[in-house]
Amino acid sequence: MLASRALSLVGKRAISTSVCLRGGHGVAKVEEYTLPAYFDKRENPLPDICYVQSLSPEQKSLKEKEKGTWAALSNEEKIALYRISFKESFAEMNQGSSEWKSVVGAALFFFGLTGLIVLWQRKYVYGPVPRTFEPEYKQKELQRMLDMRVNPVQGLSSHWDYENKQWKK
Repeated sequence: MLASRALSLVGKRAISTSVCLRGGHGVAKVEEYTLPAYFDKRENPLPDICYVQSLSPEQKSLKEKEKGTWAALSNEEKIALYRISFKESFAEMNQGSSEWKSVVGAALFFFGLTGLIVLWQRKYVYGPVPRTFEPEYKQKELQRMLDMRVNPVQGLSSHWDYENKQWKK
C-alpha cells in the first residue's frame, strides 16, 4: 500500500510539473534566469540573443535594408549591423585588460598587512623566548639524553661512543 501511494505521488508530481496550467491557477511565471541572455565569450561566439533588444527607428530601417543585397551597404552600415548583434569583436574580446594590476596590488597590500600583524604579535603578544632555546640548555639536554641512553638502537645514542666520550666516525 505504501509503495502504491509513493508511486501515485511521483506520478502526480511528474504530471503537475510538466504543464504550465495547473489546477486553474493560470500560467506559471517564467523566472529571469531561465530566459536567454547575452554574453560575449570566446568559447561561445554566437550568443543566444542579439546585443540590442529594443531597436531605434534608424536601426529598424537598417535591419530592413539588411534583407536586400549587402553590396549596397556601406562599411559603416555593416559595422552598425554588427554592433546590433554583438557588443564586441573577437579582437576586442582578446584584448588584455589592466585588471591584473589591481589584483597584484591587492595581493601585495594583504602581504604587507600580514607582515605588520606578525611584527605586532612578536612585539606585544608573544612573551620572551623560553630558556629551552638557549644553547646552554640545549647542550645540557643533549648530555642528559646521552646519559639516559635514549633510543640506543637507531637513534641518538647509537651514534655516541660511550668509551671515548665522542661521536662515532
